[in-house]
Amino acid sequence: MHANFHDSLKNIEKNSHVFHNNSYICKLNCKIGIKGYSLAIKRIEMENNEQLTQNPAIEGGIENETTTSKAATKAIDGNEKKKIVKLIQPSILPGKVKVEVNTLVAEMIAETAPVADEVMPEMVDVAEPDEDELVEDNADLDGLNKLQLVEMLEELVQDSDVQNIKDKVAAIRLHFNKLNKEDMDNELDQFLQGGGEAESFQHVEDPIEQRFNAAFGIFKANRAKQNEDMEKQKVENLAKKQAILDELKEIIASDDSLKKTYDDFRALQDRWKEIGPVPAAENSNLWNNYHFLVEKFFDKVRIGRELRDLDMKKNLDAKIELCEKAEELLDEKSITKAFKALQKLHEDWKEVGPVPQDKKDEIWERFKAATDKINQIRREHYAQIEEEQTGNLEAKKALCEKAEELIAEDYTSVNAWQKKSDELSEIFGVWKTIGPASKKDNEEIWQRFRGTMDAFFAKKKEFFATLKDRQTENLERKTQLCIEAEALMESTDWKNATEQIKKLQEEWKTIGPVPKRHTDKIWKRFRAACDTFFNRKNEHFSGRRTEEEANLAAKKALIEEIKAFEIGPSRNENMEAIKAFQKRWIEIGYVPMKYKDAINKEYRELIDGFFDTMRKNQNEASTNEFREMMEGWRDDPNANDRVRRERNTLQTRIQKLRDEIAAMENNIGFFSNSKNSELMRAEYEKKINKAKEDLKVLEAKLKIAEE
Repeated sequence: MHANFHDSLKNIEKNSHVFHNNSYICKLNCKIGIKGYSLAIKRIEMENNEQLTQNPAIEGGIENETTTSKAATKAIDGNEKKKIVKLIQPSILPGKVKVEVNTLVAEMIAETAPVADEVMPEMVDVAEPDEDELVEDNADLDGLNKLQLVEMLEELVQDSDVQNIKDKVAAIRLHFNKLNKEDMDNELDQFLQGGGEAESFQHVEDPIEQRFNAAFGIFKANRAKQNEDMEKQKVENLAKKQAILDELKEIIASDDSLKKTYDDFRALQDRWKEIGPVPAAENSNLWNNYHFLVEKFFDKVRIGRELRDLDMKKNLDAKIELCEKAEELLDEKSITKAFKALQKLHEDWKEVGPVPQDKKDEIWERFKAATDKINQIRREHYAQIEEEQTGNLEAKKALCEKAEELIAEDYTSVNAWQKKSDELSEIFGVWKTIGPASKKDNEEIWQRFRGTMDAFFAKKKEFFATLKDRQTENLERKTQLCIEAEALMESTDWKNATEQIKKLQEEWKTIGPVPKRHTDKIWKRFRAACDTFFNRKNEHFSGRRTEEEANLAAKKALIEEIKAFEIGPSRNENMEAIKAFQKRWIEIGYVPMKYKDAINKEYRELIDGFFDTMRKNQNEASTNEFREMMEGWRDDPNANDRVRRERNTLQTRIQKLRDEIAAMENNIGFFSNSKNSELMRAEYEKKINKAKEDLKVLEAKLKIAEE
């Protein structure tokens, strides 16, 4: 008898886990007679719903409570266990049943062998998920705006039961933060487009955000209050269960009849299961002590092996049901829901007692197989997320490199800065369409990109600050030219005044732009002074009518001669002939004012026609023709206006062609490495080379026009 009790004690001390035990009422009727004793057993099932906290069940484990009770539970030490074992030995049982129990125990020892406690197999160890991953996406919230989400949250937090609303609140918070982040990104984008600096951007909460924060604050306060109340209740529950342990020790040591002892024991079990959870730090020792005493109580009454077999069969049925539920989770579409449900199934598994030895490994392998499949699905799910985040990181690195290329260059014109600003805005627009990288990389890559944008706009700001000072200086210089031109516009010294005004006009061309709001005003003032002088000069020389009529007839005859001329194969001969025509045209002199524009237009069209025909040759020939054309205009009274218009036209064409080349060179960088892309790239390169050749011709002409 002593050996069996000590073996049971060692087995309990050896295993750190605790099993749930079904309780039975055993009524022992003993009769003294020659033929021995009869045992009548009546089985009554009892359910014990107390939660058992042991080793982590599945990925992430079970969340532990953080509050430690002041009334710490102490494990029953070896000496106390020996005292309890000694109390239930037959030598100290109540006198009236001492003989009967000794005989019955001897009979049961012969019939039954001790049943080994089930050892729970090691659980699967998988990394704990992030808290955000456990928030289930709620499709009912898709399509709601921020105001609707806030109103829904304000209504929810009126319910003080945090457990009832926490999942819904978490989903609302997730959707609201997503919408709010999009609004903040758009606000930052508009701020940058307006010329603001990213580091000076400050977001101000709008009334909807303030309402959201206020409502969420109510939820957090209710949650904190509920957690505090729960911790207080757990401490009270611990004290109640410790008191039950003391009463259970008294029952084991009691000399009362077995019927009364068991009734008292059953009442204690009913009270135990009605009491709620205790602090997590005390759970293990509390349950070890409780089940040690329960085991010793059953040793006292020596439950028969057949009853334990029935208990194990019931446990087997319960674990089969848990296996079926775990296997059903394989069809669950939501990874988060399946993960949470699997955690709960592992908690339930630990609360179920041992099963028959021949089924123990089989049932556990079935449950573990379902767990492994769900864990594998979850691992693959998060591996896919990780792969997407890696791709997002690479895409954002590429955008960073493109943005960094923009700040590596120096731009000297307003158009260039505006063009590059548009390119950076386009890159930023693409950035916002790319999903997040991993948490450890997302902030770092964003700081890199934002730093590049800040550096770009800092350089742009510096350029425009310098440009403003330079334009102000140009305005002062042009104002001085206006004053000098206005001083000459009433002069009658036609020759000297004409030369001085032409010099002023030449100097005007060398001065750069002025602030935009003064451009038209200052130009009109200068041109008005020049026009006034030349109009007066023309009126002064209007008496040369007869001479001008003769000049008109001579120029008409020359035009007929020019019309009869045909461009030959020799460029030099062609140029000599054209120069001769130009020289004779200039030598003829002025014509009447009313015929001036028409006759000059006809002449220019003929000469220009010659040059257009010759311009089809190589670029060098085109440049020489342009130079000769400029020389042909030199003595024309309207030469300055003609040269100015030609120069403006060239500048416009040059800038447009430069923009087209830059756009094509930028677009060619986006082509992927494929056969079709290579064909497109080759076509683009041809266009770029052709455009660059045209640009050289235009730039050479502009240089001639500015000489």
